[in-house]
Formats: sequence, C-alpha cells, structure tokens
Amino acid sequence: MIEIKNLSKVFRTEEVETKALSNITLKVNQGDFVSIMGPSGSGKSTLLNILGLLDSADSGSYQLVNKEMVGLKEKDRSKARKENIGFIFQNFNLIDELSVYDNIELPLIYNKVSAVARKRKIEVIANKLGISHRLKHFPQQLSGGQQQRVAVARALINDPLLILADEPTGNLDSKSGNEVIELLMDLHANGATIIMVTHSEHDASFSQRTILMKDGEIVLEKNNSRNFDVLVKESKN
Repeated sequence: MIEIKNLSKVFRTEEVETKALSNITLKVNQGDFVSIMGPSGSGKSTLLNILGLLDSADSGSYQLVNKEMVGLKEKDRSKARKENIGFIFQNFNLIDELSVYDNIELPLIYNKVSAVARKRKIEVIANKLGISHRLKHFPQQLSGGQQQRVAVARALINDPLLILADEPTGNLDSKSGNEVIELLMDLHANGATIIMVTHSEHDASFSQRTILMKDGEIVLEKNNSRNFDVLVKESKN
C-alpha cells in the first residue's frame, strides 16, 4: 500500500537549514498496524504529515497504492487525501459549533455524497462506535473518550484505505485512552491499515511493529510479539 524510498525533507529559513527527514525508506502493507516513536524533533510528525499529504517531501519517492505522491500539485494532493486517508488527531479537531452528527458529516459533504447516503452512513458508523445517542450533542458536552470516538467516526466515514493517528490518546485519561486503543485494535482486526505516532510504549505495543526515529532517520524497526488477546484484557482493566 505504501512504499517510501530515500524520502528527505528540509525546512529552511533565512539563517537556518534543518533536515527534518533524511533518506527514509519504509514499506507498509495493506492491513498493517504500525507505530512510529521518537523524541520531539525526531521527524515523526513530519513523516506523518507527508504520509497524510498535508506536506510534501523535497526528494525521494512516496507511493500510495502504486501512485507517486512526491511532486503532486496541492489540488491533486488534496484529491488523493480525501479519497484515501482518514485522520485521528490528539486534539480531536472537532468543530465546537457543530453537532456530533454535523462533525461526522463534513467529509461526506466535501466528497459530494448525497444527503440520503450521508444519513445512512452516519447512522451505521455511529452505531458501530457506540455514539448513536450522542448525535445531537455538541463536542463540549462529551467526555474526552467520546470526543475521540466522534473523531474516529469522522476519520472512517469515507471508508479510507489508510488511517493516520497522531497521538490519539495523548489528551485522554487512562480509561479513555485504553478504549481508543481497543477501538484501533478492532479496526485493525477488521482489515484497517493504521499508522500511529505515539510517545507511549504501552500504546505502541498494541501495533504489529514499531519504528523508532531519531534526528530525521529510522534507527530501529522491531516486531511486537505480545499476544493481542492479552492486550485486550489489559485495556479493559
């Protein structure tokens, strides 16, 4: 699904040049669940932004479903992003002035889905995520865990090929965080491809493999061999 070769990104100001990514090579297959870890400034957020087509690399290759993404014009990047990628953010990024229903509906409107189809899809995803009774509420009326479930619903509503999660439990208490991780595990078990940036080794242990970054480079990649059934039990405690 994703194949990256020698990907590099440099941020420049008048006085400073900072190499954010240096010759990154990475492959993610359909159905993989991958965590990316590293200290602040390691390049993990820059990599996630490029994977999500929110930014573009300066050199190298990024192929998403066999199509080259590096060098695309913003219009084409936006189209590819809407068609293929769902985002889950640390800060939820919900619009406070809109109801839960309206927040979930937005991506469908952007993709010009009919009103009838939008209603049907929202009802299905809300039921799946256990937030059907919250559709008329506003984000500030929900707990952090419920807000993240709304964010997940919004991320999934267009049936994306790839889910990118940026510190999805970072603003949550342990119980709500475990609920979100369990939800990601369920999505993965049903075939979702997930790439998650996290500072938490505990959260990363739920993925199939962990990539460690430092100074803009991948310094280690390891498989996570812990039993998923055990992790589900841990998340419920």
